[in-house]
Amino acid sequence: MNRNAFPALAGVIAVASGAAVAEFVAALLGRPQAGTVVVVGSVLVDAAPTPVKEFAVATLGTADKPVLLGGIGVVLAVLAAGLGIVACRNRAVGPAGAAVLGLVGTAAALTRAAAQLVDALPSLVGMLVIAGALLLLLRALRPVVTERTPRSVGLTYPTPRSLTETRDDEGAGVDRRAFLGAAALVAAGAAAAGGGAALLGRSSGAAQVRESVRLPAAAEPAPPLPPGIDPGFVTANPDFYRVDTALTVPRVDLASWRLTIGGLVDSPVELSFADLLDRPLVERVVTLNCVSNEVGGPYIGTARWLGVPLAPLLREVGVRRGADQLFARSVDGMTIGAPMAALLDGREPLLCLGMNGEPLPLEHGFPVRMLTPGLYGYVGACKWVTELEATTFDAVDAYWVARGWAPQGTIKTASRIDRPAPFAPLAGGAVAVAGVAWAQGRGIRAVEVRVDDGPWQPATLLPVPSVDTWVQWRYDWAATAGSHTLAVRATDGTGAVQQEERVTPFPDGATGWHTITVSVG
Repeated sequence: MNRNAFPALAGVIAVASGAAVAEFVAALLGRPQAGTVVVVGSVLVDAAPTPVKEFAVATLGTADKPVLLGGIGVVLAVLAAGLGIVACRNRAVGPAGAAVLGLVGTAAALTRAAAQLVDALPSLVGMLVIAGALLLLLRALRPVVTERTPRSVGLTYPTPRSLTETRDDEGAGVDRRAFLGAAALVAAGAAAAGGGAALLGRSSGAAQVRESVRLPAAAEPAPPLPPGIDPGFVTANPDFYRVDTALTVPRVDLASWRLTIGGLVDSPVELSFADLLDRPLVERVVTLNCVSNEVGGPYIGTARWLGVPLAPLLREVGVRRGADQLFARSVDGMTIGAPMAALLDGREPLLCLGMNGEPLPLEHGFPVRMLTPGLYGYVGACKWVTELEATTFDAVDAYWVARGWAPQGTIKTASRIDRPAPFAPLAGGAVAVAGVAWAQGRGIRAVEVRVDDGPWQPATLLPVPSVDTWVQWRYDWAATAGSHTLAVRATDGTGAVQQEERVTPFPDGATGWHTITVSVG
């Protein structure tokens, strides 16, 4: 076996054990976001250039977070193998390398937004575990000592070695039994720590508390959906898109959670979850759209939201003249800035407590999230919200605005073909072409479909509950044999036709007509 194999394996096992213990400590503290791998990943997400973020969302979708964490794991394994090889030759390198890894994790944890001093503990404990595990594993890796007769005799006699000891091509000795025993011990500890972290995550108080929440009936329930709407008009919670920077879903202690509303206001207020439940709740069907959505993309969904109207709360606290931004902070440190004018112009922004008849799912912002009809999520839909500050756009930039995205974020008119699927083989004759169009706040006046270079033909619009939702449309196409390109465009309630030019989502949302190609037999 190559002389570096055992030292490399020792390094990988030691670092893996330290990472697992760090995750366990973070879970034990109730701060899973402080795990070493997670905090390093979060720093990388924050530091990634906007084009990289766009590419990741467009290419990987909701798999972007697992892929990032997997990539970090691969890089960490390579570094760990190198650490083991070097530490085998110079034992002082082991603790030094462990210290470097631990300090990188500590720095990442403490520089994150909403960091607490306790967030350094997982990485520091993981550092000690790596150093100790590496020293334990390297004990079994030592040079073989040989004894020689005097030079005049010219003969050499190796000292006896046990049957469990092997020798590689460079003369390094490995006590396999001792090494495998130590490796099994460390690996078992790592597995126990990782399993404990997973169990703590599944049995977290946040999940249990959410299940115990009983939402009151809405003082203003949403009217029934109009007849004729397809069943998929409302998106089920498990199917609702998720786009955020949280590598682990925040776990919020509902008993200690508070929402503060302050800044440029006359009467700052602090509200508990019970305080919000005591206020009159309204139910609204609203479509939410992510600014990262490409033309024809999946990052849009419609849900039945239950929440506290935000505009009356802002009037109660007395937002002062000149405050043009409501700066929202999440428990994980994310910041989102909503234009104050959009919150007070007659639309109905909500502090949402429920989604489709149940408390907010953890990944969608439990216990409370913002929702602002007509605004992309990055400016109007802060999840896990804990603070609202009336301020100005000149005073502070929210997370995405600081990275070059537009501060206003009004949703653009768009449409999408859902049926038939792209490149689908079709039989000739009557073919139903269908999809959705949206321009929240303005509504959709018309949808048109074009086949190849033919004229635009009007599609049939299905009923909608309000201008704050998407609209389903349908076009009956008499399909002829051959390959065809189908395109769709929408006209919003103001009479503005959807923009044809293809533009990427950055900096204020994608534009362009959605087209697909199909084959008719």
